[in-house]
Amino acid sequence: KVARRLDLSLKYGIAASMLAIRDAGIDVTNLDPKRVGVVEGTSMSNDEGAFRAESSYHKEGYRRMSPFLLFNAYCGGGSGEIALHLGSRGHALTVCSGSASGNDAIGHALNLIREDEAEIVIAGGAEATFFPPIFAGFCKTKVMTSQNEEPSNAMKPFDSRRDGFLLGEGSGYLVIEDLSHALSRGAKIYAEIASHGRCAEAYHSVSPHPEGLGIQHAIYQALRNAHLLPEEVDYINFHGTATHSNDIVETRGVKTFFGSHAKKLKTSSTKPVTGHLLGGSGAVETVICAMAIKTGTIPPTANLTDPDPDCDLDYTPQYSNPFPIRTVLNLNSGFGGKNSCLLLKKFE
Repeated sequence: KVARRLDLSLKYGIAASMLAIRDAGIDVTNLDPKRVGVVEGTSMSNDEGAFRAESSYHKEGYRRMSPFLLFNAYCGGGSGEIALHLGSRGHALTVCSGSASGNDAIGHALNLIREDEAEIVIAGGAEATFFPPIFAGFCKTKVMTSQNEEPSNAMKPFDSRRDGFLLGEGSGYLVIEDLSHALSRGAKIYAEIASHGRCAEAYHSVSPHPEGLGIQHAIYQALRNAHLLPEEVDYINFHGTATHSNDIVETRGVKTFFGSHAKKLKTSSTKPVTGHLLGGSGAVETVICAMAIKTGTIPPTANLTDPDPDCDLDYTPQYSNPFPIRTVLNLNSGFGGKNSCLLLKKFE
């Protein structure tokens, strides 16, 4: 009954949060509900409800409209539905910073733990973009690949033949937990979330600053907050959208910030496998980063066979590599120059 009234993005978020709870081995009924929070990141998923409400109003009139259309269009619907499903009574909110939303949601969860507002926060992001007006809008902005002949090989970050991204749908959620609480119950710990850096470039509504100033500042904030030096970073999961300017700007920003250490960094973009999940990207890629630390494996950049000369870092082309990872940066950027850097460390 509940699923029938929910938009797809809300279903994704609830499903992923339940999987995270199950994997964490948490029995929510044994927790103090006021100490459990929810933070959702999304950018456009609730537009489906708004479009459906508009269409229903014009086709069927006011009296035939479902009241649930309003709840689906509500921008904070995902976090509210997850909290309702869990029975959590701590802080529940939705973060929207474009494609940086998932990263920022996890960063906010980190702050809630550190400020002792919660012991556990279910944090992540969800997006459902395969809705005609949204899909058409991205087509019109010419940021999506037109290489339709072989969809699995279409998205090529850092490759000289790249021409844009593939949209994706889905959700990723994590259980962010106070360390003492996690240790007291013998939790399975994948990684430590050490810090979060964020900034706005105030440069352009769509395009990144040519020198990657926002990326550099977000990285600086994350390293400063974690009391780490640039040379202590092992791996960077790039935003890596396979658009011409983004890949060059990210590369340039990282090279400028890290100097000689940039050539020693392991990097990759995992979006060719997942598609660009917009507000869900940072969350799903944080899951990937945590698993990279846990398994000691650098995930690859799929479809990278002919590197762009202006993209000259080690992007782990095509195949994953074993590597003893201790520190990871997850980079995401949203429209309007919103930059987010989440820093994960191997848990000792």
